[in-house]
Amino acid sequence: MTGPDTAEDAEDALFVLTAVLLTPAQFPSVLGDDYPEACAALGLEPYADGYGLVLGQDGTGARWTVVIDDVSLVAVAIASWDCGMEYDLSPDERTVVAGLPGWPLALAVAAPGIPDPHDPVPENGPDGASGPSPLAPPDTGEWGPAQRRLGADEIALQWAAWREQIDDKQTFVAPGDKPHSGVRRVIKELHGYLDAPPPPGRVRSTFASGDARTLRADGPGWSVVARTDDIAFVLLDEEPGEVLPVGRGPELPGLLEALDKMAVRPA
Repeated sequence: MTGPDTAEDAEDALFVLTAVLLTPAQFPSVLGDDYPEACAALGLEPYADGYGLVLGQDGTGARWTVVIDDVSLVAVAIASWDCGMEYDLSPDERTVVAGLPGWPLALAVAAPGIPDPHDPVPENGPDGASGPSPLAPPDTGEWGPAQRRLGADEIALQWAAWREQIDDKQTFVAPGDKPHSGVRRVIKELHGYLDAPPPPGRVRSTFASGDARTLRADGPGWSVVARTDDIAFVLLDEEPGEVLPVGRGPELPGLLEALDKMAVRPA
């Protein structure tokens, strides 16, 4: 955002460190299994156009997450940064929806020349009620829904590395001689999504190599990462840290194709 002119401005200014999208097709999955759930975690209405989340520090070093409704601005900034280009992300104040203390994601960077990142001191409202608790990333030392979804994100990003570790004979469901109750439950619930579409963002589709797509699906207690031309990986809340491969067999190809048709996609 614009540079400060006075000491008071410096304290209020936001030194931008990064930004992420919060839309039905792209949102920090650490916040929830779907777009409405992710919005609810931040106290936001799940508007169809979505939001941009700008993470930075004020002049005192305090962490802040600024929510804006100019999604295209954040998308351009992210694309520029991904290409190694500089981009001054300076949202207009009229686009600001909310300023939330803390960061929902773990960042390893900090703004230079100001105190180290720390949570701002909560301010009491006019009625004496305390303000919202600062946002914080999940504890990586524990296993739960947030960690399960982060694990699925990592598999999607490093698909080739995970895939080369799997011999097709090690997969569940197909050829059918190694049933796994948790995996079968997930497959059943995925079929249920075809009959009764889930909330936006429960099934997302992104580009993969060739004509394939990468699918991310989530549900109560589980996450799935799959390629439409290959196998799938399942993560379960009840099996901490375990990644369960699902073979294609006769069932998976058709299921993945149908899920891809109903999935939300980045604009």
